Amino acid sequence: MEYKPVNNANETGGKVVFAEDVVATIASLAASEVEGVYGMSGSTFEGLGEKLGKKNYTKGIKVEVGTVECAVDMTLIVKYGYRIQEVCQNVQQAVKNAIENMTGLNVVEVNISVNSVVFAEEKKVEEAPKPVEQPNRVK
Repeated sequence: MEYKPVNNANETGGKVVFAEDVVATIASLAASEVEGVYGMSGSTFEGLGEKLGKKNYTKGIKVEVGTVECAVDMTLIVKYGYRIQEVCQNVQQAVKNAIENMTGLNVVEVNISVNSVVFAEEKKVEEAPKPVEQPNRVK
């Protein structure tokens, strides 16, 4: 499938321009759907919005958007037990496909930096409390 450049003037005399945050959000959502990705990693100052309850989809993602193409730099946190190289290749392909399908921009590169590996949190199974034996009352 071939796309026409979306940021250039078209037949109607207008143009479509994508904000960097829009492309970064698409990249974040595409990456988060890949198995083995725990999340994105950004600077320590970006966490304030999340503490206030606002989800920051562009954390750990930098995007350069041109007139017909874009480039993406991502910082990932990978789950322990997954092949990091394979996870990164899957993320690169998922991000490229999502951006190209949704915007029509040509993705020239998706650079990934793995910041850390996290262990899956083990769920603690707590036993149900044993019923308290009621003393036998004699009437």
